[in-house]
Amino acid sequence: MIGVIFRQFGQIVEVRIDDNNLYFRQGSTSFATIDGIKLSKEGCIKENPDLADRKDWRQESINRFKVKLDSFNSEKKKMGYIIEDLKKYGFIPLYYQEKGHRPKKIMT
Repeated sequence: MIGVIFRQFGQIVEVRIDDNNLYFRQGSTSFATIDGIKLSKEGCIKENPDLADRKDWRQESINRFKVKLDSFNSEKKKMGYIIEDLKKYGFIPLYYQEKGHRPKKIMT
């Protein structure tokens, strides 16, 4: 299990990867899977322009993200991809935790 704590616009967001499972949590809420997070249609279309006219844009975006994550063969590589992807949207990685060990500060 790998977890990273991010800050975005004063909010704390935590992302965890446990084998092939991905979880998100904002603030003190409980963890949600990728299927339970809010997605912006504009953001999804920006990443995948071909989804602009599709009624199932949300589910297709989620499916493509899952396929992308499955293409990585380790939790570290998956988390590296997520960190770099979220940085584009103003998420600042603060702490990294692996296999239940103490969180380590990420030096940016």
